[in-house]
Amino acid sequence: MPTIDRACAREFAAEAIAAWHSQDLERIFAHYVDEFTMRSPLIAARGFDATGVLRGKAAIRPYWSAGLAATPPIRFELLDVYAGVDMIVIHYRSVARRLVTEILELDAERRVISGAACHGPAVA
Repeated sequence: MPTIDRACAREFAAEAIAAWHSQDLERIFAHYVDEFTMRSPLIAARGFDATGVLRGKAAIRPYWSAGLAATPPIRFELLDVYAGVDMIVIHYRSVARRLVTEILELDAERRVISGAACHGPAVA
C-alpha cells in the first residue's frame, strides 16, 4: 500500500465530518467496508459491548444511530489530520468540546477497514 498523502487525508476527514453533520447514516457508512471493526471506550460506556469493540455495519448501526439521535446534534470541529501507510488519523473536537483522535486503517479503495477512537479531555 502506498503512503497516503496529507491532502488525501484532509479530503477524507473533511468528507467524513460532513457526512456526520448531514446526519445521514448511509452517507457515513459509505466510507466503510461492510465488516469494519470499530473500537471506542464509548461503545462500552454506553452499553453496546463491554469490550468496547463492534464488528460490522449491522453491529455498529445501533451505536451510531444513537449518536445521531443525541441532543444537541453531534458536531465535530476538525483540528488536524495525519497521514501514514494505509492509515490516517483525524484529530477533532467533539461533543462537549472533548478532544478525540480517530485512527482509521484504509483498504486500497480508501474505505475504512478498522477504526479506533481515543477520547481526551474537554477543552476550551
